[in-house]
Amino acid sequence: MADPLLGFFVVCDGMGGVNAGEIASTLAVEAIQAHLLESARHTDLPLIGPCDSTVSAPANRLASAIRAANDVIHRESWSRSDYAGMGTTVVAALLHDDVLAIAHVGDSRLYLVRNGTIQALTTDHSWVAEQVIKGLLTENEAKHSPRRNIVTKALGVESTVDVELTEVPVKSGDMLLLCSDGLTRDVQANDILHVLSGPEDLPTKSDRLIVMANEAGGEDNTTVVIVALRDELQAGLWERLKKRFAA
Repeated sequence: MADPLLGFFVVCDGMGGVNAGEIASTLAVEAIQAHLLESARHTDLPLIGPCDSTVSAPANRLASAIRAANDVIHRESWSRSDYAGMGTTVVAALLHDDVLAIAHVGDSRLYLVRNGTIQALTTDHSWVAEQVIKGLLTENEAKHSPRRNIVTKALGVESTVDVELTEVPVKSGDMLLLCSDGLTRDVQANDILHVLSGPEDLPTKSDRLIVMANEAGGEDNTTVVIVALRDELQAGLWERLKKRFAA
C-alpha cells in the first residue's frame, strides 16, 4: 500500500488459518494509516508505547502506529475462534523531508536502490536470520533450511510487540522496494536490482518481480511496493498533508 501524500508506504504479509492471515494484514494496513492520519490532524495525539530518543518524532509516530495495529489485530484474534493466532509481518516507511523512517516486524523487507547498487535496510526477524547472525548457519544453509519460514516476531500474536526502528537519509533518484518474503525467498538481490534498474515504468517492474517470484518457486504470496523518490522530496510532509486535508 502506498500513500504518497502522507509519505507512507507499507507491506504486510499475513499468517494464520483460512482467511485469518488476509484479515490480519488488512487490519494492519488500515490501522497504521489511520493512526498516522489522526496524528497529522492532532499533533498532540499521545504515542502508543515508549518514545525512542535516538530517532525522530516521525519515526516514533510510525512505531506508535504499528503498535496500534498490533492492538487491533490481537483484539480481533480473541473475538472469533477462526481468527485465533492470526498475525502479520509488516515493513513500513514514512518519508519526512530527506529522511526515511523505517519500522518493521517479521521478515518482510525494505531495500534501497542507489547508483546501481541495492542494499537491504532491514534485517529479518526469523529463526534462520538469527542463526546466521550467531554464526550457526551460512547464508546458503539458511536459504535451504526447512525452518526458513519461521518468524520470531509478528503483529497481533502477543499483546505487545517489539518494533525495530531505523532512519536513513535519502535523496532524489533513490528507489525503494518494500516486499514480502514471497519475493526474497528464491529471488536473488542482484536479479531484483536488474529489474529495478531497467527502463520500464514502476507497475511493469512490479509485475516482473512477481513473475520472477512465481517462476522461482511461487511457494508464497508475493507483495511488492516500489517507490521512486522524486516529487516526494520536493515538499515536506506537513505541506503534503495540508494539500490533502484542503482537498
